[in-house]
Amino acid sequence: MENSKFTFIDLFSGIGGFRMALEKNGGKCLHFSEISKDAINTYCNNSSEPIEKNLGDITQIKELPKHNLLTAGVPCQSWSIAGRNLGFDDDRGQLWNDTIFLLNQSKPDAFIFENVKGLVDPRNKKALTYIIERIREAGYFAKYYVLNSFDYGVPQNRIRIYIVGFKNKEFADKFKLPKPLDKKIKLADILSDFNEKIIEIESEMPKDLFGEIIAQKSMSLSTSNGLNDYFLFNDLRNGHSTIHSWDIIETTERQKKICYMLLKNRRKSAYGNLDGNPLSVKHFQDLDNSINENELDELVELKIFKKENYSFVINRNKLVNLSEEEKIIIDNCDGDLLIVDKLKMNRELKVKKISFSKTLPSLIEKEIIISNELRYDFKNTKISTGLYGVNRIFLPTSNIFPTLVASDTNDYVTTKMINAKNEKEHRKLFINKIYKKENYRRITKQEACLIQGFPKDYILPEKRARWMKLVGNSVSVPVIEILCKAIIDTGIFNNKVENISNATKKLTTKINTYTKKLTNNQRL
Repeated sequence: MENSKFTFIDLFSGIGGFRMALEKNGGKCLHFSEISKDAINTYCNNSSEPIEKNLGDITQIKELPKHNLLTAGVPCQSWSIAGRNLGFDDDRGQLWNDTIFLLNQSKPDAFIFENVKGLVDPRNKKALTYIIERIREAGYFAKYYVLNSFDYGVPQNRIRIYIVGFKNKEFADKFKLPKPLDKKIKLADILSDFNEKIIEIESEMPKDLFGEIIAQKSMSLSTSNGLNDYFLFNDLRNGHSTIHSWDIIETTERQKKICYMLLKNRRKSAYGNLDGNPLSVKHFQDLDNSINENELDELVELKIFKKENYSFVINRNKLVNLSEEEKIIIDNCDGDLLIVDKLKMNRELKVKKISFSKTLPSLIEKEIIISNELRYDFKNTKISTGLYGVNRIFLPTSNIFPTLVASDTNDYVTTKMINAKNEKEHRKLFINKIYKKENYRRITKQEACLIQGFPKDYILPEKRARWMKLVGNSVSVPVIEILCKAIIDTGIFNNKVENISNATKKLTTKINTYTKKLTNNQRL
């Protein structure tokens, strides 16, 4: 099995994650397809592959030369939780059609397709079913698997869907998904400047009669002795390792109490239809009649709270000269009342990408809508953004670093250790010894490579935004390695050392000639 050889074509190749994994298993790349200039240069620089092997834009490829294995990391924006969750309503989702068209045309022995976990969400059930049906229509027996990169050799919480298919049912039946690795790589293993000894201490956490720590409800990615291995900066959640803006800004106990009151109640359905709703002065006073409007405004001045127009009365006498976006918003209102949270849940407005930040101010300026209810919410309401440039700070004891993404994140690591006996001390030590003394930093380029399973000296652009985009868009190399090995173990490539026919050689020559012409005019 170890000497099995096969050929492959690498669609949506990115910086070469699929290629590296397949070559480690004896694969030979015939062609790759990519349109990003940085990705193409990175791919070629690290693989010594001539740029002429790039087939370019997948939508322009009419046929592929004969090969054994087809891979594709189909762009994921249409299915990502971070996106609009519109699936095939988004044109980018149609790239699946192009991929399956080439699968049907070239008929390789097997394939591996990768995408974000959002594709398996219930809201995308019809889309995933459609993709699997199209694959079956192309003559393939396929199953999808949801895997976390952390289980297969990298310290990253990266959950992705992998669709693996075979032309021959015999090999599909033999395919067995490898079990997760017993020994996991942890964050401390890849940090370049961490050399402290991790000291395990006895934690003063609740224990049962046998001395075992009683599991506590936690939203942590990783814990040690019942204490979270990272600290989360936001005002919308709470926990022993959550840092709020009122912990950072100097505030009174009274102000902290009001902040916690909003935090505790904003997700209740009594105050609106969203996952988090602003509260009016009356709402606060119903909870505590001693609260006054001036106190709420003071928190606005501290930039912990913000004021929001929650609902508006529509002045239908002013409905003239409306823009298309304004008309769509008004048409989606109930009667003469515009309620913001209802509009935010409206699918038509999502599909048409109507911007509230631009359209509502215009309607207010034209006096078409008049505010009739003002509410208070936290100023920082986007969890992924964090607070003051920080989202999460991870301790070296953490098992996992969060998913690397193309846009980078406000996630940091610290190489300083804190050893606490309980949750209160854990939080206090972190604020005083880590956060206030700025003993934290972003991950380096070399660490990002290791987190995705690339060598730390993988050649990437110097500018952080560029290399982070490339690494964040890549597949985790070890995951593809284990999937490839599992495919090989079915025996599918035995006695198939590729001998490309004269006809295929002519086709390859034709493609090379065509792509050479394209490279002079590529929009790179």
